Amino acid sequence: MSPEGQAPVMAPWPPFGFHLLLPPLLLLCPLPSLPCSGSHHFSAPNTTFNHLALAPGRGTLYVGAVNRLFQLSPELQLEVMAATGPIVDSPDCVPFRDLAECPQARLTDNANQLLLVSSRAQELVACGQVRQGVCEKRHLEDVATVLYQAEDPGDGQFVAANTPGVATVGLVVPLPDRDLLLVARGLAGKLSAGVPPLSVRQLAGPQPFSSEGLGRLVVGDFSDYNNSYVAAFANAHFAYFVFRRRGSRAQAEYRSYVARVCLGDANLYSYVEVPLACQGQGLIQAAFLTPGSLLGVFAAGLSGAHEALCTFPLAELDSSMERARRLCYTAGGRGPSGTEEATVEYGVTSRCVTLPPDSPESYPCGDEHTPSPIAGRRALEAQPLLRVRQPMSAVAALQVDGHTIAFLGDTQGQLHKVFVNSSQGQVYHSQQVGPPGAAISPDLLVDSSGSHLYVLTAQQVTRVPVAACPQFPDCPSCLQARDPLCGWCILQGRCTQKGRCPRAAQPRQWLWSYKEDSRCLRVQSLQPAQQPRQEQGQVTLSVLWLPTLAEDEYFHCAFGDYDSLAHVQGPHVACVTPPEDQVPRNPPGTDHVTLHLALMFEDVAVATTNFSFYDCSTVQALEVAAPCHTCVSSPWRCHWCPQSSRCVHGEHCPEGERTVYSTQEEAIQARGPGACPQVEGLAGPHLVPVGWDIGLALHVRNLQYFRGLPASYNCWLELPGELRRLPASLQETAGDRDRDGGTGLIHCRAQQFHPSTSQWELPVPIYVTRGETQRLDNALTLHVTLYDCTVGHPDCSHCQAANGSLGCLWCGDSQPGCRYERLCPPGAVQLLCPKPSIEAIEPLTGPTEGGLALTILGSDLGRTFADVRDAVSVAGRPCSPDPSHYHTSARIVCVTSPAPSGTTGPVQVAIKNRPPGVSAQHFTYQDPILLSLSPQWGPQAGGTRLTIHGQHLQTGGNISAFVGGQACPILEPMCPEAIVCRTMPQAMPGEAAVLVVFGHAERKLLTSPFRYTANPRLLAAEPNVSFRGGGRLIRVRGTSLDAVWQPLLSVWLEAEVEVKALGDSNPRRTCGAPAADPQSCVRLAGGLLQCSTICSVNSSSLLLCRSPAVPDGAHPKRVFFALDNVHVDFASASGGQGFQYQPNPHLAPLSREGPSRPYRLKPGHVLDVEGKGLNLGISKEEVRVHIGDGECLVKTLTLTHLYCEPPPRAPQAANGSSALPQFVVQMGNVRLALGPVQYEAEPTLPAFPVEAQVGLGMGAAVLIAAVLLLTLMYRHKSKQALRDYQKVLVQLENLETGVGDQCRKEFTDLMTEMTDLSSDLEASGIPFLDYRTYAERAFFPGHGGCPPQPKLQGPGEEGHRATVCQALTQLSNLLNSKLFLLTLIHTLEEQPSFSQRDRCHVASLLSLALHGKLEYLTDIMKTLLGDLAAHYVHKNPKLMLRRTETMVEKLLTNWLSICLYTFLREVAGEPLYMLFRAIQYQVDKGPVDAVTGKAKRTLNDSHLLREDVEFRPLTLMVLVGPGAGGAAGGAEVQRVPARVLDTDTITQVKEKVLDQVYKGTPFSQRPSVYTLDLEWRSGLAGHLTLSDEDLTSVTQNHWKRLNTLQHYKVPDGATVGLIPQLHSGGAVSRSLAQSCPSGENVPMLEEGEEGGMRLWHLVKATEEPEGTKVRRSSLRERERERARAKAIPEIYLTRLLSMKGTLQKFVDDTFQAILSMNRPVPLAVKYLFDFLDELAEKHDIEDPETLHIWKTNSLLLRFWVKALKNPQLIFDVHVSDNVDAILAVIAQTFIDACTISEHKVGRDSPVNKLLYAREIPRYKQMVEKYYSDIRHSSPASYQEMNSALAELSGNYTSAPHCLEALQELYNHIHKYYDQIISALEEDPLGQKMQLACRLQQIVALVENKVTDL
Repeated sequence: MSPEGQAPVMAPWPPFGFHLLLPPLLLLCPLPSLPCSGSHHFSAPNTTFNHLALAPGRGTLYVGAVNRLFQLSPELQLEVMAATGPIVDSPDCVPFRDLAECPQARLTDNANQLLLVSSRAQELVACGQVRQGVCEKRHLEDVATVLYQAEDPGDGQFVAANTPGVATVGLVVPLPDRDLLLVARGLAGKLSAGVPPLSVRQLAGPQPFSSEGLGRLVVGDFSDYNNSYVAAFANAHFAYFVFRRRGSRAQAEYRSYVARVCLGDANLYSYVEVPLACQGQGLIQAAFLTPGSLLGVFAAGLSGAHEALCTFPLAELDSSMERARRLCYTAGGRGPSGTEEATVEYGVTSRCVTLPPDSPESYPCGDEHTPSPIAGRRALEAQPLLRVRQPMSAVAALQVDGHTIAFLGDTQGQLHKVFVNSSQGQVYHSQQVGPPGAAISPDLLVDSSGSHLYVLTAQQVTRVPVAACPQFPDCPSCLQARDPLCGWCILQGRCTQKGRCPRAAQPRQWLWSYKEDSRCLRVQSLQPAQQPRQEQGQVTLSVLWLPTLAEDEYFHCAFGDYDSLAHVQGPHVACVTPPEDQVPRNPPGTDHVTLHLALMFEDVAVATTNFSFYDCSTVQALEVAAPCHTCVSSPWRCHWCPQSSRCVHGEHCPEGERTVYSTQEEAIQARGPGACPQVEGLAGPHLVPVGWDIGLALHVRNLQYFRGLPASYNCWLELPGELRRLPASLQETAGDRDRDGGTGLIHCRAQQFHPSTSQWELPVPIYVTRGETQRLDNALTLHVTLYDCTVGHPDCSHCQAANGSLGCLWCGDSQPGCRYERLCPPGAVQLLCPKPSIEAIEPLTGPTEGGLALTILGSDLGRTFADVRDAVSVAGRPCSPDPSHYHTSARIVCVTSPAPSGTTGPVQVAIKNRPPGVSAQHFTYQDPILLSLSPQWGPQAGGTRLTIHGQHLQTGGNISAFVGGQACPILEPMCPEAIVCRTMPQAMPGEAAVLVVFGHAERKLLTSPFRYTANPRLLAAEPNVSFRGGGRLIRVRGTSLDAVWQPLLSVWLEAEVEVKALGDSNPRRTCGAPAADPQSCVRLAGGLLQCSTICSVNSSSLLLCRSPAVPDGAHPKRVFFALDNVHVDFASASGGQGFQYQPNPHLAPLSREGPSRPYRLKPGHVLDVEGKGLNLGISKEEVRVHIGDGECLVKTLTLTHLYCEPPPRAPQAANGSSALPQFVVQMGNVRLALGPVQYEAEPTLPAFPVEAQVGLGMGAAVLIAAVLLLTLMYRHKSKQALRDYQKVLVQLENLETGVGDQCRKEFTDLMTEMTDLSSDLEASGIPFLDYRTYAERAFFPGHGGCPPQPKLQGPGEEGHRATVCQALTQLSNLLNSKLFLLTLIHTLEEQPSFSQRDRCHVASLLSLALHGKLEYLTDIMKTLLGDLAAHYVHKNPKLMLRRTETMVEKLLTNWLSICLYTFLREVAGEPLYMLFRAIQYQVDKGPVDAVTGKAKRTLNDSHLLREDVEFRPLTLMVLVGPGAGGAAGGAEVQRVPARVLDTDTITQVKEKVLDQVYKGTPFSQRPSVYTLDLEWRSGLAGHLTLSDEDLTSVTQNHWKRLNTLQHYKVPDGATVGLIPQLHSGGAVSRSLAQSCPSGENVPMLEEGEEGGMRLWHLVKATEEPEGTKVRRSSLRERERERARAKAIPEIYLTRLLSMKGTLQKFVDDTFQAILSMNRPVPLAVKYLFDFLDELAEKHDIEDPETLHIWKTNSLLLRFWVKALKNPQLIFDVHVSDNVDAILAVIAQTFIDACTISEHKVGRDSPVNKLLYAREIPRYKQMVEKYYSDIRHSSPASYQEMNSALAELSGNYTSAPHCLEALQELYNHIHKYYDQIISALEEDPLGQKMQLACRLQQIVALVENKVTDL
C-alpha cells in the first residue's frame, strides 16, 4: 500500500491506499432526497454497487462495489471504506509484477465479483474481476485491514470470473476442523477455459483460495455447456447451486438446473444435478432457499409475457436427486422402463455403473469409485404460484408465524411482497425501492431479527421494513391492507405483528385479516342516542366481541374530554354522561353539539361512536316562519309552549301552561306540527290591484291555547324595502266556540299599495302576530300578489288579452292606457281596439314555391291566435300564421303560399270587426337561379372560398348552401348576384353537386359541379430566412398547388409590448365590390398576432410567396402555409428547416456629410456601401439598387459591404421633383434611401495648337505606311499557318462533336437495354450464388472456389473411419481453446517452409472449421490484429494490412466476406450486377478478335482493337424448343431473336446466342458452348452446320482465317438452331455445371501454330517469335515501333472516352452503393473501424493518414476491389477476358480514389489514369465522407455484433466440409507437429491446461496417418 501522504504509485496491485480515497468520500451525500447514509438509504457518487453481504450476529453490512468496499452499520451508516481499484491489469494476462510481462495492461476498474463472510475466522472474502479473479481476506471489523493477499497467485487461485457480466456465486462451508469455500462461475473469455465451473477451495493454510487437492467439476469443454450461475445456498447437510446451461453435446437449448453436493464432500464425489421446470415458463432468473423449499423466479415463456414464481419442496428436490444418484450407481442410469434417466454429464470419461443395490446408502456422499458428476434427465416440475408482468431479478423469503412471505425485486427498482399461501401466491404490497429503471440485485438480505430487508441496486442500498404495520392508523385500514404479517392488537390500539401484541394468544385480542371471523370492534347500538345538555344521565353501549380483562383492569367512557367509569355486563357497557358545564357550547346556527364517545382501555380507544347533546331553546330560532312547527318536529324531544312562545325539554310546559308536545310523544293527542297555532291560508283572492283599497282575511286554527287571554293581532306584509303593518281583528267562526279546534278569521285593515318598483305581478309575503312579536306559524308559504295593469300592456289588444278576472280595461281618456277597471272613468272605457299597425316585415322576398316563414312586427295584431288565424295575406296571397311563434299583439309568423315570380304587394292583417292593417313595405315573389361557380375545384380538406353566381339569390331570410351533402357556411353579406361560402372537408376527392336552399325551396347547379381535388402537398420551400421587414420571395414546390383559392404564408407572433393589428380577422365586404385581400396582421383569440402574405400560384407545382413582415417588439412563434384548410408548418415543407427572421439591415448614407448631402460619383467607379447584417436575410441576386430611374447592378454582397456598378451616365430623378437622382436600396420590403447622387463631369482637354496638329499628322502618316509594309510581309508568311490551324480546329471540333454524339447515342441504347434487363430480372432475379458457394469461392479463390476435396477411400480404411472422425471432433474442440489456436497460428507462421499460400489456405480452413462459432473467430481475429498492429508500429504502421502475407489478413478477408454477404444481396449487388451487364453489352456490340482478344469497345488500352474493322449487326432467329435440335417444324418451337455481328466467329455467335436464349438462367445451369454446333437453316441450302474451321476456311501464306458469319454469307434475319455435337452423344447436355470444376474454361482458340498454320480473325498479329524478332529488327525499326506505340493511345483515346462516358452512370451507381451512408452502414464495418480506431489510440497513432490507410487496406482494397474485379465470386456468371480487363480499369480507379495522396496526371500518365482523372477527386471526397460518417455514427456494441455473428453462424451448414477442413488442417499440424508440441509445452498456461497432451491424444488416434474420411 502507498504510505499516507504520498502520491499513488502506478502498480499492478493495489493502485493506492485507502486514505487517499477517504476525503472524497466525505462528499457522498449530494442530494437531500437521497441521503447516502441514514435510516433508509446509502449511496456513493459515481460508484456502482455489485454485491451485498451481512455478518450474522453483528448485523454489519458489507457492500462490494466497483473499486470500493464499504462497511455499514445496520442502520446504513458508513463505518469504513476501502479502495480496491482501479489497477493496472489485462484480462489476457496472468497476474504479474513487472509491467513488461503484460505490455497490453491498462488501468482497469475492479468490479466486485464475490463477497462472502467467514464467521469462524471473522474474515470477509472479497474477489474482484482483476488479476484473473483472485480473492483477498479482510477483517470483519475493519474492511480496510487486509488479512491476506496473494503476492504471486497461481492458476489454482483464480477464483472469480474476470468479466463483470459473468456471474460468480459461492458459499463458505463450516466443517468441524476447517472452513471451505465453494465457488461456481461462468465462462469468462480468455484464460478462463482452464478454470472449472465449480470448485472447492481452502480458506486457511499456506495457499488460501487454492483448489489444489480439492474437488473440481471437471468439464470436457466448458464452452459446450456454458453454465450461467444464479445462486448458491446451504442447509445443514447440503450445498445447492442454481444455474442455467445448454443441454449436453452442445445443444442450443438452455435449461434450468439445481446441483447438490454434500457439505463435507471436499472432492465433489456427491455432485448431482436435476433440471427444474416451472410449467410454461422460460429459464430461472433468481432463487432462494427456505427451510422447506426452493423458490425460483422464471422468465416468461414463449406462450405469454408473464414471469412466474415457482416453489419446489426440498423433500421432492432431494428425492429427485437421490433417484438420479441411485439409478446412476446401481442401474447404469436407466429407469424401470429402460429409458435413460440419469447420466454422467460434462463430457468426462466416467459413466453410470451397476454397483450393489446398497451403494447409495453405503456411500451417501459418493466415493472415488462412484460415478460423478451425475445429471438427472427427468425435470422436477412445479406449477406457478404467481405470475407477474414485470421482469424479476431477485427473490428472498421469510417464514413468520408459520407463514411464508416472499420478496420479489424487479428490473425497474420495485419490491413486491408476496404471501405464499399453500398453492398460490398473492402480491399484497409493491413499492419503489431503487431509482426507477435500476434493477434490484439478487442479493436480497433479511436481517437476523427478521424485521428489515436490505435491497441493493447499482446506485444505492436501501433498508426496507419487512412489515409496515405501524403505518396503518386504525383497525379497518390494518385489516384491509391484507398484510399477512400485520394484525390489529385491540388493547394496544395499533397495527402490529403478532409477536408484538402481548395478549395475541388469547381470544379476541389480535385480529388477522386472513381469519374469517376477524372484525373490528364497533358500537352496535346506543341507548339513548342523544340527551338534553341540561340533564346528566346514563348511556348504554352495545359492543360485540369485547375482549376479556383481568380483575384489576377496567374500561372507561370518554365523552370528548370527559371520562366516566364503564360497567360491563356481557356485550353491554353503561356510562354516565357529563354535567351541563362539561358539555361544549353549540356551534353557531345549530341546536346541538355532537361529541366523540369512545370506549377506552387505559388510553386506547377500543370502540368509538358519536353522541349528541341538544338544546330545545335554540331550536325555534332555526325557522322564523314556523317556530312551533320547528320545535315539535325536531329530532330531539322538545315541546312548544304557545302562551310564552318557548321551546322546552322535559315532560311539559312549566307553571301549568298548555303544551304542544313533540312528535315523538306517541301517546298524547296534542302533539306534532298539526297542533300548533297557525295561519292556514287566505280567505279571499290573493290578487290585489295597485292603487285600490282592498282588505285581506286569513284563516287561523288552534287558537284555543290563547282563549281567555287578552290580545291584539297584526298583519305584516314584506313589501320591497318596507315591512308594512296592518292592524287586524279576530273573528271566531260561529258555532265553533265549544269545540277545541279554535278556528277563526283574521281581518286585516284595508289599505292602498304603491310598491316602489312597477311590476306586472309582485308576490308579497304575509304573516300574523299576536301582539307585536308573538308570531303564529304559517302552515304554508303565504303571499298576496300585487298586480299593475299598466305594466306589460302597451296597447289595447295586450290589455284586452289580460286575464279577465283582474279587471284590466283599455282607458281612452287624455292619457290612454291599460288600467284597473275601478280606476277608469266610466265614459272613457274603450271596448273595441284600433286597426292593426304593421311596422316591419322580414324578409322582403321569397321563393315562388312559398313555404317561407314571414315575420310581421307591429301592434294591435290580435288578442289571441284565433283573431289572426285567417287574417293575413301577402301580396294578395293567403299566408298561414304559425301558432308557436305568435306573440300577442306584437308578432305574427306566417308561411307564404306559392305565387308566380314577380308577384309583389303589401302585407295585410284583417281582424274581424276592425279595419285591416296594411304594411308600407312590399313583399316580392322571385325565382332564384344558379348560374356558375368560381372556382370550380378546391382541396379535399375544404376551406375554399366558393362563389355561387346567379340571379335573385337574396331570396328569403333562411338561405343555406351545400356542396356534396356537406354544409358550406355562407359568408356575409349575401348579395342578389352572388353567394360566397367556405367549403367543408370531404372524405374523398371527386365531384360534388352544389345545392342552395331558400327556406323550403331548393336550387341545384347541374351544369358545373364542384370538384374536390387531392390535398396540396408541399415538398420543398426555400429560402428559409428573411429580414423582419419581409418581402423576400419564397419558392414553394409541391403537388396540387393550383387547387388552392388563396394560399397564404403566415406567421404567428407573440408580442412583448402592445403591437397594433392592421386589420380585422374577418374583414367585411360589400355587394358589388371585389373581395378584399386578407389584412397583413390580425389579432387572434389567444392574444397572438397573425401576419400573412398572399402567395401567387405559378403552376400546380410552384407557389411564389413573399415573407410576411414582422412588427417591432414581436417574436415569431410559428411560420406556416395556409392552403385553405391545409396548414403546413414551414419546417415540414422545407425538410425540417424552420423559418428564421433576421434583424433588418442597416446601411450608412453614401455621403459622409449626411443623408441629405449629394454623393459625388466619378464615372466608371463602383459604388461601395457600408452596413451591417446585409446578407443575413437575402442574396445578391434579390437586392435591387436604383439611382433615380436607372439601376445600379449589384456585383457583391457581404455581411458589411454592398458593391454595385452604377449606370455609365447620370440617370433622371425617379419622381421628377428632385434635381439629383436618389440612391435607393430595396431588400424585399426594406427600402433604404441613402441620399442623392451627383455624377462628376469628365475633364475637357485644353486647346491644341494647329501647327502641332499638322506635324503630328504627317509623322503618323509615315509611321502608318511603314507598319502597313511590314504587315503585308508578315501576312503573306502567316496566312498558310492560319489555314492549317483553322483546319485543325475544324477537325478537333468535328471530333469533339462526334464523340459527344456517339456517347449520347450509345448511352441511350445502353439504357434501353438495361431497362429491358431490369424487367427480365423482376421475373428471374439477379443470379446470386448461394451462400455456401459464395463462401467457398471467397475462402478458396485459387481452388476454383472449392474447399478441399476428400481423396478416395483406400481398402481396409473403413474401420478406421470412426476413429479419425473422433480425432477430428477432438481437434475441433481443441480449436475452441484460444490459447491453443493462437499458439498454433504463431508457430506455423514462424516456420520458414510455411509459404504464403499455405498461410492463406490454413486461414480459410480455420474460417470453415469455426464458421459455426463466429463470435469466437472474431475474438481470435481481433487478438491477432492487435498483435499485428504491435508488430508494425515499431516498423512502419502504414504498411499494415497492405498485402495478405499473414494468416490474420486472410482471416480478415474471409470475415468480411461472411459479414457483408447480406449487404451484397440487399444493397450493393444490384448496381454491381448492372455494371457487369452494361460492360458485357457494350463489348458485345463491337467486334472482338477471337485470337488476340482485343476489342473495339473497351476501357483498357492494352485490349483495344486499333484497326478500323468494318462490321454489320445482324439479328438471327434462333429456334428454341423440343424440335429445335431435330427436323424443322413442330408446334412448340419458338423463335428467339439474337443480336450478333457479321464479323463474329462461330464460337462467338454461339456464346451470344446462348447468352440471349438463356438470359434468365444462371451460367452454371446453361449448356456449354463446346457441346453444341450452330446450324444455319435455309430454304434453299437446307441445313448447314457452321464451325470456326472447316474445308472452306481461307488460307494464305501460312495464315488461316477463322470462319465468320460474313464468310458464310449469313443474311440478316436468318434462322439458326443449336444442335448437339456428334461426339457428345447426340443430345445437348443440360446437366448442371459442377460446383467444383477441375479447372477454368480456357478459350478454344489460342494464337499459335497448328500444323505450321497460324490462325487469325480480324487482324494478323504483328508480333513474331522472340528469337526471329531479335535477329530481324534493326535499331531504327525498334525506335519507329516505340514512337507508334506512344502515339496510338492519343489517336484512339476517343474510343476509350466514348466507352467511359457510356458506362459512367453505372460506375457512379456502384461506387455510391459501396460508399453511401443513405442506408445503415453494415454492423461489421462499423465494428471493424471502431476496433481500428481503438488500436490507433492504444498505440498512440495520431496520424490520420495512417488510420485512413488501415481502413482502406482492411475494407475497400481487401474486399470491395476484389468484388469489383471478380463478379463471379458473387454471381453465377461467366466473365470474359475483355470484361475482366474493363473491370480492372474500374477497380484501379477505385484504388486511386482510396489513396490519400493527391492524384496528379501528366502527359506520360497511363491512359487508364487519364480516363478518370476528373472523377477521382470526387470519388476521394466520397471515401473521406464515408469514413467520417462511420466515425460519427453510433458505436456498434459488443452485444449487437455478437448477436449478428450468432445469426450468421448458422448460414454455412455443411458438416462434411467442416470435417474435410479439419482433415486438411490436421495435415498441416502433423507436418509441423514437433514445433507445435514444443511451443505448447513451453507456455506455462498451456501446461496447466494440458494442451500438448490433448494434441498428442488426437495424433495417437490418427497414428496410422489415415487422413481420408
